[in-house]
Amino acid sequence: MIKVNCFAHLKELAGGNHIEIDRQEMTVKELLEEVQKQYQIQSDSILVAINEEYALPEDQVTERDTVALIPPVSGG
Repeated sequence: MIKVNCFAHLKELAGGNHIEIDRQEMTVKELLEEVQKQYQIQSDSILVAINEEYALPEDQVTERDTVALIPPVSGG
């Protein structure tokens, strides 16, 4: 089971601080596709961090990793 932490408005869309994907490993691209499918979260502008480092679509995610979905933010 891969646990994915959600931040900002993604928490509301996911219904909590984190979501769980029933897989032991997958690519970041597959993870985003699954998040979009299960939670109807548009993933085209979301960044993914694995173990506190930004990840590329082809990077592998395992159930041992700390994964975070980071939405676009603005401030001033």
